[in-house]
Amino acid sequence: MSIKIVTDSLSDLPKNLIKEFDIEVLPLMVIFEDAEYRDGIDLTSEEFYKKLRASSSIPKTSQITPAKFKEVFEKYLNTHKDIIYISGSSRATGTYQSSIIAKDLLESENIYIFDTMALSFGCGIIVLKAAQMAKDGNSVEEILLELENMRNNVDHIFTVDTLEYLQKGGRISSTKAAIGTILNIKPILTVEEGLVSQLDQVRGKKKVISKMIEIVKKRSNDIQNQIIGVSHADNEELLNEFKKVIKEELNPKDIIVTNIGSAIGTHAGPGTIAIFYMK
Repeated sequence: MSIKIVTDSLSDLPKNLIKEFDIEVLPLMVIFEDAEYRDGIDLTSEEFYKKLRASSSIPKTSQITPAKFKEVFEKYLNTHKDIIYISGSSRATGTYQSSIIAKDLLESENIYIFDTMALSFGCGIIVLKAAQMAKDGNSVEEILLELENMRNNVDHIFTVDTLEYLQKGGRISSTKAAIGTILNIKPILTVEEGLVSQLDQVRGKKKVISKMIEIVKKRSNDIQNQIIGVSHADNEELLNEFKKVIKEELNPKDIIVTNIGSAIGTHAGPGTIAIFYMK
């Protein structure tokens, strides 16, 4: 295969698909009080959320450095004709800019950088499409054209179990978090123009899944013929309930289940659940 697909751990790709399509996934760093860990390598998803729940302060995440990108790009320029690096939203992480710096340092016309403006498996869906097209022998131009189309249509619908982590990360005010917690408000969120924004809200856990499904029905087209993604942050019980309702109400072609890694989980918190599809 002449095209190497590279991404980072923010894409929350399942390990079996990383292996199947030979995708290079660069880990972001998550920094707890005790040490630094490579996202998805030094900590399993379960270990990360256990530490997150026990931590008195929110951990920090660290972007991938230009030096690391340069090292990886140089390696694959020796074995592949072209490299396509597909990043999570440039508005949410500095990792995209690091990759641009590395490309400029190498002065190579065979490195292509694509900003998905997406988060978590919203980015992952786009990476998988690129990897499938590369495997099928499509050209760089054909792949990038398809990715442009997907970037405009990929949708994220998700909710958090607690407002604590959004508040700690500065995404909402402490007053809003306190009121939301008292009233048992569950926000329903999306990603617009590369950043998280609120779509709706409900009171209580029991209503949140039905509301998310209602929103997906309104915003999607021909979802029965789609392969959709469902992600969770250490919440198997809600995941299983969500999958059952998705099969009954949306009847997609297939469902890919992924774990929300530490890059996203740090800010969303344990218990988060999400669905990804094409509008």
